[in-house]
Amino acid sequence: MDADKALKLLKEGNKRYIEGTADGAEITIKTRRQGIEDGQNPFAIVLGCSDSRVPAELVFNRGLGDLFVIRVAGNIVAPSQIGSVEFACQHFGTQLVVVLGHSHCGAINATVEALIDDPDDLSPNVASIVDRVTPAVHPIVVQNPNASKDELVHKAMRANVEQSVKGLQMRSRILRNMIKKNQIKIIGAEYSIESGVVDFYDS
Repeated sequence: MDADKALKLLKEGNKRYIEGTADGAEITIKTRRQGIEDGQNPFAIVLGCSDSRVPAELVFNRGLGDLFVIRVAGNIVAPSQIGSVEFACQHFGTQLVVVLGHSHCGAINATVEALIDDPDDLSPNVASIVDRVTPAVHPIVVQNPNASKDELVHKAMRANVEQSVKGLQMRSRILRNMIKKNQIKIIGAEYSIESGVVDFYDS
């Protein structure tokens, strides 16, 4: 499936998700177990955050075998995440990669707080996540000295998504070559916990 068709399916699925969760309605997802034991053929790869409020399969109203999902706090790009994306692109022929950020992201909030207050109580492992997010967030904090914390966190979330999109391309020769050959497309998106809407940066 080409990237444009895959993106259309994600947008349609998000619309169903929003409609299915409105006014107390219960969302339903068509799942299938028959036929998937012999292999998988996901039509999109989603690099998202570990936040429990942002499960990609629900947000895009998809079932088993549809999405290849990689989740890590702050949707950061590290070698294991890059390798997972490369694997799915090469082995399954998946052509669309979506880096999915979201509102009220704890990793982004921790990074903003670290830059503003310089706390020293972060564990080394959490600090390693903050360190990966910092290059995207630091310019936002510096360039918006009068912005509220909520404004900073939203701007920083978007900047971090864009950094991860660039990071997948810059740090992977395999993905760069596939992009040059029009074999894959990597885009950013943000999920609003308040509304359920996914805003894609494809334009």
